[in-house]
Amino acid sequence: SPDCSFTCHYRCRALVRLDCSGPLGAGDEDDGTEQELEKDTNVDEPSEWEKAELDQAQVEQRIKEYNSQINSNLFMSLNKDGSYTGFIKVQLKLVRPVSVPATKRAGRPGPRAQGVKRRTSFYLPKGTVKHLHILSHTRASEVIDALLRKFTVVDNPRKFALFERSEKDEQVYLRKLADDEQPLRLRLLAGPSEKVLSFVLKENETGEVNWDAFTLPELHNFLRILQREEEEHVRQLRHRYACCRQKMQEAL
Repeated sequence: SPDCSFTCHYRCRALVRLDCSGPLGAGDEDDGTEQELEKDTNVDEPSEWEKAELDQAQVEQRIKEYNSQINSNLFMSLNKDGSYTGFIKVQLKLVRPVSVPATKRAGRPGPRAQGVKRRTSFYLPKGTVKHLHILSHTRASEVIDALLRKFTVVDNPRKFALFERSEKDEQVYLRKLADDEQPLRLRLLAGPSEKVLSFVLKENETGEVNWDAFTLPELHNFLRILQREEEEHVRQLRHRYACCRQKMQEAL
């Protein structure tokens, strides 16, 4: 298609399949709706109910209420030391590809391959969801580390952030969790409703990009992508002005 700007490494062509039969944006209805509704509140402070402090009796009562409301076997359980364990569900909504160790090939590696950590990159499927069994004192940063280990992602954990997602008045709100916040505690306070609270792993979008967290091949690849985007943007601008010029000449 002349409108397609997909770029693929020549060695990967046989491994990639594209379905371009549908119209532009087909299959992305959920993402479009979500994007319209989603709003990053950009608030660092948790809401009032998230600040609530529970004593041992209140924790025990909350766990009983939580377990009575769920329709699965993903129960929370109270431990003898006063902590508790349970499950959280995290949706991965990553826009950029992630890096994983390259698949080992048969045969002896050449001298150039010795001491070099090979990587390959791919996009995680849309809507990927993972359940994690964690403790009440497990921190958000530890949840990120666990998710990356589950998918053997070797990218720097600082590239990612855990968000809490909530729905209110037909509006979706996101708040980035601090590293030391405890997701299971938030899950217990909110109850099992995914509309009240759910967890999403996204890229760590900060005001400043930590370029030191990227490898040299990644940085070179970003430069190539920026160059292609710039060239495409210039091409579109020239095409637009050429069309305007042609219409004005026809009007004359």
